Amino acid sequence: MTAAFLIFMYVKFELSYDNFNEKSDQIYRIVSDIKTPTETLNWSSSIAPIGPALQQDYPEIKANTRIFGAGFLVQRGDSKLQENNALFAEPSLFKMFSFPVIKGDVGKAFSLPYTIVLTEKAAKKYFGNENPIGQSLILDGKNPASVVAVVKDVPSNSHFKFDMLVSIATIAKQSKDRLNQWGNFGNFTYILLPKGYDANKLQSRMKAFVNRHYTAADKKQGMDYSFFLEPLKDVYMVSKRGAPESGNLYNVRIFSIIAVFILLIACINFINLTTARATERAKEVGIRKVIGAMKQQLTIQFLSESVIICLISFLFSALFSFLLLSLFNQLAGKVISDSIFHNGYLFQLFLIACVIGLCAGLYPAAVLSNFKPVTILKGRFSKSAKGILLRKGLVVTQFTISIVLIIGTIVVYNQLSFMRNQSLGFQKNQMLTIDFSGDSAIQSRQEIIKNELKKIPNVLGATASGAIPGFGNSVAYSEIQNRAGAMQQMNMNMYDIDYDFIPQFEMKLAAGRIFSKAFGTDTTQAIVINEATAKSLGYRNPADAVGRNYSQWGRTGKIIGVLKDFHFQSLQETVKPLNMRINTRGTGAFTLKIEAKNVPATISAIQNRWKALAPERPFNYVFVDETFNKQYASEVTFGNLFVNFAVLAIFISCLGLLGLASYSTIQRTREIGIRKVLGASVSGIVNMLSQEFLILVLISSLIAFPIAWFTMHSWLQDFAYRISINWWIFVFAGVLALVIAFTTVSFQAIKAALTNPVKSLRSE
Repeated sequence: MTAAFLIFMYVKFELSYDNFNEKSDQIYRIVSDIKTPTETLNWSSSIAPIGPALQQDYPEIKANTRIFGAGFLVQRGDSKLQENNALFAEPSLFKMFSFPVIKGDVGKAFSLPYTIVLTEKAAKKYFGNENPIGQSLILDGKNPASVVAVVKDVPSNSHFKFDMLVSIATIAKQSKDRLNQWGNFGNFTYILLPKGYDANKLQSRMKAFVNRHYTAADKKQGMDYSFFLEPLKDVYMVSKRGAPESGNLYNVRIFSIIAVFILLIACINFINLTTARATERAKEVGIRKVIGAMKQQLTIQFLSESVIICLISFLFSALFSFLLLSLFNQLAGKVISDSIFHNGYLFQLFLIACVIGLCAGLYPAAVLSNFKPVTILKGRFSKSAKGILLRKGLVVTQFTISIVLIIGTIVVYNQLSFMRNQSLGFQKNQMLTIDFSGDSAIQSRQEIIKNELKKIPNVLGATASGAIPGFGNSVAYSEIQNRAGAMQQMNMNMYDIDYDFIPQFEMKLAAGRIFSKAFGTDTTQAIVINEATAKSLGYRNPADAVGRNYSQWGRTGKIIGVLKDFHFQSLQETVKPLNMRINTRGTGAFTLKIEAKNVPATISAIQNRWKALAPERPFNYVFVDETFNKQYASEVTFGNLFVNFAVLAIFISCLGLLGLASYSTIQRTREIGIRKVLGASVSGIVNMLSQEFLILVLISSLIAFPIAWFTMHSWLQDFAYRISINWWIFVFAGVLALVIAFTTVSFQAIKAALTNPVKSLRSE
């Protein structure tokens, strides 16, 4: 019950994302499809002008709001911190979303440039116990911004989170055109519709809206834009477009099934053991019926006993859940709740306990209350063939579930291991990345800083880039000459790099050459693409793409090389088209290759040198392999939870089988004694007692195999690169189930077989 309750809390939390917003059923996110001649991109982002334009064209829209991702070097006094959990936002955010204001003004004050709103946590971080309203923080070393409000910390079940909001008017102050560009997909847009309004009406008008606002020049580029309304409640759990934080509905369903399985197995144990021990209560039933007890009264009595047992279990379950919640939060990788007393969890657990008691006790109560008193009191009571058949069927059900879970555990473990150990096509180990967030002062001294960092002992190399595998990257509208000679439009992933990037990450060349200082035009006219780009352009041989023309973000030139595909994104996605170009003004991080020995000392030396070279920037570093693996955090969490609860379910099955085997052995004590007197061996008796259960496990295996294959095959479809479900997994799971069953049963069988037959026969 404890295990099922914790899973129930997790599932309820996952399904509760964004429900804290009072107007959640009225809020929609605007998402985009961008179609080029060769591809369609499904993006969760939209364009800055679309929200205001939609509200102007369709007055039924009550409000719109936009958010842009942001990061700042925040300074107060001598303290400097890199704040990456920041957003550009506007006052309308608070009209739509339920972020309660503790103090200050999120209306007119927040509509001015260089104004900021902090969460409670951020206010504490920057100002301690002082009142932050009206005080200033320096952003990026030059822009003082005034704190105008403090809001409550963002709930953990919000699909986007922040510690700091900077007014969107700040963007307009810095760049007048950014909020008016119809081709720049760099923000998230939300609209608020009237309560009860049919969003399909607005959706049907979106095509006409696009035709009105996109010019002939836009269409001439070969780009076709479509926009869709996505309900806020679908953003986290249902949407396949992604979000700052997203869930997996299939995984939630699997956990729900596991919780049901655990309770079902426990109920089967209760039913099996209660009905198996029915003979011990037969005389009680017979006597009670003789003195006038009605069948209905007996049924209520036995049901009440079952419910009382479950309610006692409920008390222990509540205690265990309370004690284990903190540990479970760690296992889940998020705070699903800080108390079982919140959100009505305890009352819901009480109701679940009552339902379990009724379900588990219903059949045993019916069996016990149906005994005929005359037959029982004459001593002619015998086991029901139907009852024995039912118990066997329930054991088959138990082990079918257990074998499905064993197979699932193996598949989940192997897939996670595959993702962690799969060759990515580049070197990610011992790579330390220092984030300087595109600071122009650092960019201007890039080569000097690199050379100084390379002088540190145990630092083998240094490179600067705007993106690193696993960190995200820019996407650029590009035109590249395809196999037919035409300039093909594409939205391409792009890396701004320096000359050392490709060699340091040990990326392999498929054709052509990489960037070289020997060619002066490489900084302005050359790009390197990956094999996926060459294939999308129609080139079967990568070498055929070398020398072809391109145009991208104001640059024109030639493709000088083709890299072998490497996984710059998670293995859940196929390798997409990518190009690299030399651009020192687009870099935002240094990556150092370091020796595997004396890592703490090396990091300390790098930190000291960094403080001397760039005192204006904090030393924020990560390792590439750790960051890349963070992409699998949700899958690792799923794997950990799945394995733990699967093992628990299997253990509960074994407990039931142990109890049933124990009772079966006790019932055959006289038979075992006689067989031993007649010369039966210990191994023979063990085989006799085990055989019946092992046959049931074999039947369970035949039922479990197709169910497990279908379930895990469906789960693996979320991964572009995945393992195959090999036949040996099923054989191993079946053999393991047999071993578990045999070990469980033989424990009691050996004990019975070793008992002195004289003692058995005398006592019986």
